[in-house]
Amino acid sequence: MATRVEPEAGPRSKRAAILAAAVDCFGETGFEATKWSTVAERVGIGQTALYHYFESKTHCLLTIMRLELQRSHDKFSETTADVTDPVEALRAAVRAAYDVSDHEILQMRILHNHMDLLSGPRKSKREEAERVEARQLVQLVERDWTNLLVRGMSQGVFPLRDAQLLGAGVLGLIVSVWRWYRPSGPTPLSEISDLIEGACVRMVAT
Repeated sequence: MATRVEPEAGPRSKRAAILAAAVDCFGETGFEATKWSTVAERVGIGQTALYHYFESKTHCLLTIMRLELQRSHDKFSETTADVTDPVEALRAAVRAAYDVSDHEILQMRILHNHMDLLSGPRKSKREEAERVEARQLVQLVERDWTNLLVRGMSQGVFPLRDAQLLGAGVLGLIVSVWRWYRPSGPTPLSEISDLIEGACVRMVAT
């Protein structure tokens, strides 16, 4: 999949600031509860200026989702590329999934709370383009995890099973955290990471 060249990314562009403000608003308040004008206020621009970059609040949401999927895919690839031991690669991939900033936590919360948006076509061409690319990235992420397990099975390190089903189970366990985890909560993310890492290894290797 070719690397996307993001539009309107010049030094005077407000696109990155709009996306950052939208992530904060959607992640903290919720997409439905966030007024499009509130995002503009946070950036310090008029609401009409938003439409130079995004034709709708949903277009912005789909862009955030696509960017988060791309980030997750890239981080998985970078983390596991040079790890030859499948168990260590699995451990590294899980740890990398939780090696995130508070802003990235919000992005993941937004993504997994709105996955239903990716299931059907959009009437708007720009929204549909983001949806299609996000769907392709979902498939890439699922392929990443499946291939890691296939590699372990082919080397005799993991028991032979349905790698696609097992990969979906592992990935589902990892991403479920973002539905309830809050940085202000009593349990540190590092502790959750250790717990999920151990669970994934037991699920796959025993």
